[in-house]
Amino acid sequence: MATITTSTSIIGIQCRFKTPSHHFFNSCTNFSLSISSPYLTHHKLSSHTMPPNLFRANPSSAIDAPSEELEASSRGGIGANDLLIVGPGVLGRLVAERWREDYPGCQIFGQTMTTDHHDELIKMGISPSSRETKFTSKFPYVIYCAPPSRTEDYPGDVRDAALKWSGEGSFLFTSSSAPYDCSDNGSVDEDGPIVPIGRSPRTDILLKAEKVVLEFGGCVVRLAGLYISLDTDQRSREDRGAHTYWLHKGTMDARPDHIVNLIHYEDAASLSATILKKRLRSRIFLGCDNHPVSRQEVMDLVNKSGKFENKFEGFTGTSGPLGKKLNNSKTRAELGWEPKYPSFAQFLGVSD
Repeated sequence: MATITTSTSIIGIQCRFKTPSHHFFNSCTNFSLSISSPYLTHHKLSSHTMPPNLFRANPSSAIDAPSEELEASSRGGIGANDLLIVGPGVLGRLVAERWREDYPGCQIFGQTMTTDHHDELIKMGISPSSRETKFTSKFPYVIYCAPPSRTEDYPGDVRDAALKWSGEGSFLFTSSSAPYDCSDNGSVDEDGPIVPIGRSPRTDILLKAEKVVLEFGGCVVRLAGLYISLDTDQRSREDRGAHTYWLHKGTMDARPDHIVNLIHYEDAASLSATILKKRLRSRIFLGCDNHPVSRQEVMDLVNKSGKFENKFEGFTGTSGPLGKKLNNSKTRAELGWEPKYPSFAQFLGVSD
């Protein structure tokens, strides 16, 4: 028999590991922190972003231990404004920035599928954890930003996140506007008709996840197409959005008159933070810039901006479903929210 007992301070959560000793060193490699990613290099580590002894691992096991057990809690317990972000990607990280501006003393935790980006999260003052982490306390605020593409049971994962919510502040699920049942370029608002279950596997997954959230008393924000320019290092920017995909392709076999709806990532984050702070229950909101445009108009604006090396040649499709024109005036009026970027054209700095 072999037993290993070790205590080490790593990042913002207290953990206890129980694992066979011959697996211990392999397990520890998951927590190696090489703060070397080019993403968000302007964020510096400090005593604020990485408090001492905030994450404590105590591996103690025997050779016949059946599995690894992870128990976690924050150093001083969970505070009234602490936030758990499930899926802290581009949107989740922007939500974290907004949340810390409003609540500078709060703790922010980020649950990820892998440990690949944990070093980046630490730089931002987000304490990373994995799906296997078992928190000893629940969170007053939880936002679910993870996409359905990396899991076989999306509604189940959303339920697991809801179970980490204390029921006090808010639980918010970031969904898509895809469930709105309109394919003739017609107008749709928050109360528009929904695609029936069984018609589309994609919308089925989203609607089942939304149902879980609403049953728990959480809120849903259905977001239009997201886009952004990201600083990837000191010298360049990376654009994300449908326009970058179309630009890369050069031509697309799709209808040019199909209407699309957009919202900047920063606006999606500010809207999400606003909903969280309202502490509402079982509500559905809509996130868009209220400036629907056709695919052709999007790429005309891209070409006109002169900000991209490539030129888009055109859409060649002549058939297929059209889109919808989203309007979230009700969401704006209730929440008192307005976007920073009221249109894709203004984001690019060109007239539409």
